Amino acid sequence: MAVKYKRILLKLSGEALSGDKGFGLDVDTIQQICEGIKKAYDMGVEIGIVVGGGNFWRGRSSGDMERVRADQIGMLATVMNALAVADALEHMGVDVRVQTALTMQQVAEPYIRNRATRHLEKGRVVIFACGTGNPYFSTDTASALRAAEIGADIIFKATMVDGVYNKDPKKYPDAVKYDSLSFTNVLTDQLAVMDSTAASMCRDNHLPILVFDIKDPDNIARAAAGETIGTLVTEE
Repeated sequence: MAVKYKRILLKLSGEALSGDKGFGLDVDTIQQICEGIKKAYDMGVEIGIVVGGGNFWRGRSSGDMERVRADQIGMLATVMNALAVADALEHMGVDVRVQTALTMQQVAEPYIRNRATRHLEKGRVVIFACGTGNPYFSTDTASALRAAEIGADIIFKATMVDGVYNKDPKKYPDAVKYDSLSFTNVLTDQLAVMDSTAASMCRDNHLPILVFDIKDPDNIARAAAGETIGTLVTEE
């Protein structure tokens, strides 16, 4: 299968790793997702991954907890997810490195851009944990930042729906799916693609986003090959 995108940044939500459990890690689900990642890897795609932590912790639901501390707990949640994905990929024979934006040398490498790009050039999957390493920034924003830093061709946002809709398709049966969108549409209409900081950063750095359903992990390889799936968000 021919490759359209040579280097991708895959954004995986924490919820995607919990399967039907809705919390924590589901080993079978992680296995299936990693099989999809490996298919793209075997095609020669260079893959960076940013993982969320919502299957363990959501800072905005932390009650009266101070925001910075709540966000720091969320960063640590992403490390657990990154290690779980790395372990599954390694069992499939994929060479993986985990890099964290918060220093924890006994667990993973610190994030260093040049080292990350070198790993990618050598055919290693690099998993980025701890978001940007700063509070008040989402893992969506971390995806936009890391994608820009490593020179990714596109961001793949793997979600639990098959694209972007004009309203929540789980609540509204008449919701309309978009095949393509501009970042201006996303920001003006407040569509649920990424938060506004991430969307603005992608627009300003000419980084397209492809939103698709991770329930079929083969979509990762299909998207890398340029098949028409999900919703493509580009600059006007």
